[in-house]
Amino acid sequence: MQQFVQETGLVVPLDRSNIDTDQIIPKQYLKSIQRTGFGINLFDDWRYLDPGEPGMDHSTRRINPDFVLNDGRYAGATMLLARDNFGCGSSREHAPWAILEYGFKAVIAPSFADIFFNNSFKNGLLPVVLTEAEVDTLFGLAGTETPIELTVDLGSQQVTGPEGFSASFEIDPFRKTCLLEGLDEIGLSLKDADAIHAYEARRRVEAPWLLRD
Repeated sequence: MQQFVQETGLVVPLDRSNIDTDQIIPKQYLKSIQRTGFGINLFDDWRYLDPGEPGMDHSTRRINPDFVLNDGRYAGATMLLARDNFGCGSSREHAPWAILEYGFKAVIAPSFADIFFNNSFKNGLLPVVLTEAEVDTLFGLAGTETPIELTVDLGSQQVTGPEGFSASFEIDPFRKTCLLEGLDEIGLSLKDADAIHAYEARRRVEAPWLLRD
């Protein structure tokens, strides 16, 4: 898992509440369990004017010029700003996969759905919870003609931006450590690989009947 320490990047203001996982990555793209290939279909129903299916050439589809991700000013953005209850709906790990592959490193919102919130941490995506007033301020700053940049510092748990904007956010200490070190659940287990191998070797001697080659 890619670590998250600090990120400075352009902000995409997606001014909507209750964005569910089927809007983040529609159900027809869930046939694959690979973690790649979903970025092109992030917010698929909003980005394109015609329906999409897995395996098609998405470069031939008609782009929705009114959707914010299709605004060239936000090319290369790494921060997504949204309203409350982001990631609600059905459980699908494909949602953070799609967001990460598109290029976003953090999502900032007043609240997140629990399953999406948990899945984000497991995949290296940082969900940042700020107050509604702070998010309102950011939307006001991001609503100008020129896109804004924000810096999210996980170590200090601070979000800073233009016009002196600064806000702190809370995060579980264990999840913070995992993101800072780039460790998912498998990575955490592998930190104890030597102890695991030593235990297996000892059990092979102590109770060989339990093990089959």
